Amino acid sequence: MNKRQIEIFTADCPLCDETVQMVQELACPSCEVSVINLREGIDKAQQYGVLAAPAIAINGTLVLTGKPNREQLKAVGVGQPLN
Repeated sequence: MNKRQIEIFTADCPLCDETVQMVQELACPSCEVSVINLREGIDKAQQYGVLAAPAIAINGTLVLTGKPNREQLKAVGVGQPLN
């Protein structure tokens, strides 16, 4: 079964913590969530073009930067089953 790879780039900030919590609450069984601290994952962040945190990449593509709301997360596929 294929999984939607969700990577959350964080920087130990309250907005980052809220974003991680919201993504984890919305994630469905077809979502695989990884949290990457920018201190350790700077190379990957640069590869994706992350310039601020929090930032979210799905399946290797940067889709959101800044603290998203639930509607934005759903619009990019978080919590939506794969077809």
